[in-house]
Amino acid sequence: MFSGSFVAIVTPFKNNKVDIDKLKELVEFQIKNGTSGIVPCGTTGESATLSHDEHDLVIETVVKAVNKRAKVVAGTGSNSTEEALRLTRFAEKVGCDGALMVSPYYNKPTQKGLYLHFKKVADAVKIPIMLYNIQGRTAVNIAPETTAKLSRDCKNIVAMKEASGSLDQMSKTRGLCPGLDLLSGDDALTLPLLSIGGVGVVSVVANIVPKDVSNMVSAFQSGKLEEAQELHYKLSPLVKAMFLETNPIPVKTAMGILGMCSGDLRLPMCEMEESNKEKLKKAIKDYGLLK
Repeated sequence: MFSGSFVAIVTPFKNNKVDIDKLKELVEFQIKNGTSGIVPCGTTGESATLSHDEHDLVIETVVKAVNKRAKVVAGTGSNSTEEALRLTRFAEKVGCDGALMVSPYYNKPTQKGLYLHFKKVADAVKIPIMLYNIQGRTAVNIAPETTAKLSRDCKNIVAMKEASGSLDQMSKTRGLCPGLDLLSGDDALTLPLLSIGGVGVVSVVANIVPKDVSNMVSAFQSGKLEEAQELHYKLSPLVKAMFLETNPIPVKTAMGILGMCSGDLRLPMCEMEESNKEKLKKAIKDYGLLK
């Protein structure tokens, strides 16, 4: 259901307010460059600092701007099950193709708690759900066995964005859940994950080089391994630069440098350190994006 290159799209700000016109432009840029799906209101979209009204506005704006030309998988996760349910119902109501649900953060639920959280939301909606596993952000890991149980018990839990950083865990999840669409949540591991049965990526770097990310995934899926490898190695230094500081600081800064949108961030995200900014500029220039 979900395969290819999905972009974890940034939320552009202007005077600390969501820049709706710029958001529409960014969506158009992604579609023109072959992106399979748009993921608004994820980590890269600074969802943690959006108000509920802004969250809804961004999702609905993206759905309308995409106009069924690509998939829209909206971030609807929360550490409150009731809030996650409200957000997921809204995503379903406005016509999203799926909902990306991060594991509850801060609370540190047990595996049983994770299972009950995701199942309660899944049972209340029909929209397809993509689980999002990122222990570095949430403090809890969704164990492969928990994913397998959810996949068996909830027919609309159909995919997982895996950002555990562990290919061993990804392999185990793939083995236990052969019918689950497994997507990389880490740009550096996209090609390795594809090689063990993954089907795509939810990408940060695709915000600035969507065509190369899309081409890498499609090349692998078409059996053109050497072409996919070449793109993987081409992308690697730029990907590394995207994580010189906490995401989305570098990618937003890069987009500001490239004139794609304002580089404005909302606190507690802040301006990039000058030394890291120079490293970022070099990576952008070396890639051929900046003269």
